Amino acid sequence: MIHYFLNKTTYALLTLWGVVTVIFFLFNVLPGDPAQMMLGQNEDSEQLILVKQKYGFNKPLGTQYLYYLNDLSPLSFHSQKTEDYTFLSQGKYNALELLSFGNTTIALKTPYLRESFAKQGKKVTQVLAETLPNTFVLAVSAIIIAIIVGILLGIVSALYKDRWLDRVIQVFSTLGMSVPSFFSAILFAWLFGYVLHEYTNLEMTGSLYELDDFGEAMHIKWKNLILPAIVLGIRPLAVVIQLMRNSLLEVFNQDYIRTARAKGLSEFQIIKRHAVKNALNPVVTAISGWFASMLAGAVFVEYIFGWNGLGKEIVNALNTLDLPVIMGSVLVIATLFVMINILVDIIYVWLDPKVKLQ
Repeated sequence: MIHYFLNKTTYALLTLWGVVTVIFFLFNVLPGDPAQMMLGQNEDSEQLILVKQKYGFNKPLGTQYLYYLNDLSPLSFHSQKTEDYTFLSQGKYNALELLSFGNTTIALKTPYLRESFAKQGKKVTQVLAETLPNTFVLAVSAIIIAIIVGILLGIVSALYKDRWLDRVIQVFSTLGMSVPSFFSAILFAWLFGYVLHEYTNLEMTGSLYELDDFGEAMHIKWKNLILPAIVLGIRPLAVVIQLMRNSLLEVFNQDYIRTARAKGLSEFQIIKRHAVKNALNPVVTAISGWFASMLAGAVFVEYIFGWNGLGKEIVNALNTLDLPVIMGSVLVIATLFVMINILVDIIYVWLDPKVKLQ
């Protein structure tokens, strides 16, 4: 078990280092001066020089990359002769100084994703803290819909193989996988939020938290979650149906299922006790991958429905070239991918004892 976690931790760190390297050099070779982006219309030559010195934009790209890695690292090094140490001493890093030698201080801190260009003075971690929970709620709701409905329809499709009900479910799942999310979002928003609004009482756009009519307090609007969750869950739902059907048909041909039938167990008992659990391995793989990708793939759905989540924030950051927010969002999504993959390996062991953690 210890060997497994050491291997996975090493793999996770190398993966994240690769992601950090790619996004840093990718976004830093784009045209435009980050200092000018931060100052906007308030730009003048003196302020431009000060901002470049403060954030290290006047240094070679390789040096800036090392500074960025130092900002992200929980254990970081800070020279007392630079602006970087001023950040540390003023508490902007949320750090704990461990020890000092010479002009260098070693600190233990939370990863620092820097500050937004568009929202001057606001940390990227604050932006993510305000938007990621909304995306998480949306993704969890969508994946719950996909799991429950997908597994049930997959079981029904396997039980009625090659009959009309199976064909109807297969057509539905094929359409679900082939229709783009942005088209489904537009269609659902127009149909259920506008055409059938009188009957559904659903809105075309809206987020989880909205101001009341007096503009004084925020209230949760759960009904705004319905349409985006359904739209976001359509594609994984279609995948789960197909995987559950095919996996269950394969399990039905196993010897222990024939033995269970010979003992007189009903189809319901066979499915509940033996078939479903053994058919879930490919479904778990799909669900884990889709859940992680939903955090990144909710961009169009959130933007169309006006859902104030990470996806919508990424679109806004791309429009304003807010590089720290874009880079921070990509890094957070990559971290969630890695963590979910490790969790899936653990779930595999629970589903199939023959699988060992290696």
